[in-house]
Amino acid sequence: MARAGQRGSGRGRTASGAQRRRAPRRSEEGLIPILAEVTREVDRAVQRPPIRSTVKTKFQVVALLVREERARVKADGELSAAKRTEQLKRLDGVATQLAKIAARDTSLLQLLAEDARVSDAARELKATLLRDAGMEPPEEPELQPTIAPTMPVFTSAPQVVPPSVVARRLANPFLAPDFEAAAEKAAGKPRRLAGWELLDPLFRSFERAATGQPACMDLPQPGWVSAPIGRTLMPHQAQVVEATAQGHRTYLLADEPGLGKTAQALLSAQAADAYPLLVVVPNVVKTNWAHEVGLWTPQRKATVVHGDGSTVDGFADVVIVNYEVLDRHVGWLGDFGFRGMVVDEAHFIKNKGSQRSQHVLALSERIRDRAPRPLMMALTGTPLINDIEDFRAIWQFLGWIDDAKPLGRLMSTLEDTGLTPADPGFYAEARSAVIDMGIVRRRKVDVVADIPARRVADLPVELDSAASRSIRSAETALAERLVARYRAAVEAHGGDPSDPIDHELARRVAAGELKDSSSKTGGENVFTMVRRIGQAKAGLAADYAAQLARNVGKVVFFARHVDVMDAAEQQFADRGIRFASIRGDQTTRVRDKNIASFVEDPEVSIAVCSLMAAGVGLNLQVASNLVLAELSWTDAEQTQAIDRIHRIGQSEPVTAWRIIAAQTIDSTIAELIDAKSALAARALDGADEEESGSSTDVQVEALVRLLTAALAGA
Repeated sequence: MARAGQRGSGRGRTASGAQRRRAPRRSEEGLIPILAEVTREVDRAVQRPPIRSTVKTKFQVVALLVREERARVKADGELSAAKRTEQLKRLDGVATQLAKIAARDTSLLQLLAEDARVSDAARELKATLLRDAGMEPPEEPELQPTIAPTMPVFTSAPQVVPPSVVARRLANPFLAPDFEAAAEKAAGKPRRLAGWELLDPLFRSFERAATGQPACMDLPQPGWVSAPIGRTLMPHQAQVVEATAQGHRTYLLADEPGLGKTAQALLSAQAADAYPLLVVVPNVVKTNWAHEVGLWTPQRKATVVHGDGSTVDGFADVVIVNYEVLDRHVGWLGDFGFRGMVVDEAHFIKNKGSQRSQHVLALSERIRDRAPRPLMMALTGTPLINDIEDFRAIWQFLGWIDDAKPLGRLMSTLEDTGLTPADPGFYAEARSAVIDMGIVRRRKVDVVADIPARRVADLPVELDSAASRSIRSAETALAERLVARYRAAVEAHGGDPSDPIDHELARRVAAGELKDSSSKTGGENVFTMVRRIGQAKAGLAADYAAQLARNVGKVVFFARHVDVMDAAEQQFADRGIRFASIRGDQTTRVRDKNIASFVEDPEVSIAVCSLMAAGVGLNLQVASNLVLAELSWTDAEQTQAIDRIHRIGQSEPVTAWRIIAAQTIDSTIAELIDAKSALAARALDGADEEESGSSTDVQVEALVRLLTAALAGA
């Protein structure tokens, strides 16, 4: 008891003049407890995603200090063996906890790489922790911008170099990179804002200062913009092209689908002379991009990268590659000498840990290193007000930020405000600064005067190789049968098959083939071939509908055949997209229930409709975008489908996206439907032409074209 009393009185002595025992200072505890404390903070933060950049900075700094402290302890000759063992064990405990944290979010592992960049904020935090531990931080040299000698490749996929690209290099031996832009990396360094965490405040500014504020940079009034004959640029499109002509070079172009982002990008590249131009796109639209290059910049040649790139034209002005094959081509693309880069559906790169995001970011950095003021454009229809963190990778692609801080002009603008994140006015200024870097967001309702109330937009797609070969083989077999029938008819009339084509006879042969096809139950004919094309397009059409639904909300998906509807619905279900199915075999009660769920339930994104069963009698104007996965045989049938959303109560312009299989009879049918539509319109306007719009006419004309093309090529 006496011993206990003495121990207690010893702790409590104050009146006799002895001091109360104080808690040890951090500097007296050493560095390891500080590292353990910060690690616990990081652990708690990682369990509540999203992980902010400040948390990542703490993780990296603790890992660096653990590594350095381990080396110091091992080299310290004044420590006893027992003390050294104890400190190494404590450091191992911190390292183990860091490993567990990285297992929860593997993107943190990138911060531990030998070549990982250490930001100014990380250096400042490191110095602070060392001072807290009573240690003097070492002098660190100022990092100078470096130029990567080769393109980094973050992939295990085998790299390829197309033969035509090698030929281009040999033909242009003096094509050297222009490193003028690399000097700009030193500009925009933080001065007044050094040590401040700025990226999180920039992202938060779109939440704290967004009410009632525009989400679009100031754009100039459109001047004269050169457009090809027969093409008309809408005023809102011309504004972006004019801004580029006046010197703007980075854009987050987030117009809604249907407002012509592709044309704006291609004409901006022309205005900036940003050739050669790299375009990275989803697979479903890469054929359409090549088509659009021919429409809007016909003097420029496009090449599309397929597979291993054996068909790539290394001398083309525009190189189009899809995300799925980018890993095989990232090496030569980085050395190609591009002066501009466009990323379509840019929200595909939001996950910075994915390989495709790393490829895109590495390519963009390579282009900025080699080209002075390149044109960089990120295209997406996703509204800016949702998931602002998703735009971190996009801003980095555009060169506005890096992993740690704003760059260049954005940093200079923030410095010039005279504010810090501690000032309430900083957030409004920061938001404006980012928008002025090049955010362009217009909705259909914003530019309703520019665009027609209803339009049909064709989206050419390329079928996968197996389906494409099968369909082309069937077309060839059908064409050979038509040629044989035509030649037999010519000889029966005493003619010579080598004579000029008798178009009237060709039409009679086509009509006979169509009659036989209608009565046959088996074998290849125009109907089975078109159905096979629809089946081959189903996945691509569903993919595009899913992208539209993500960007603009509700979408109506029309198909002619049940198996195409089944394939699309399966793809939507696999992606977790809720849909309503409207078919001809449903009872009235089920049909009405499904219609109501699409119209009234905000979670139901897509209505999958039968072209025959749902083409009339439906009011689906809650959507303003429609996908025609299969073509109709008449313009009237197509118009009836579009009228399900283009009707009284529709407040937005309507866009019907018609999915067309390139280089197949699908393209011919689309042209014939449009021609019949124009003919009908002229007839209604009082012209003399007689309208001829039956499905039989289109079917016969499609066969006539197939026959005459085969005869001409024979």
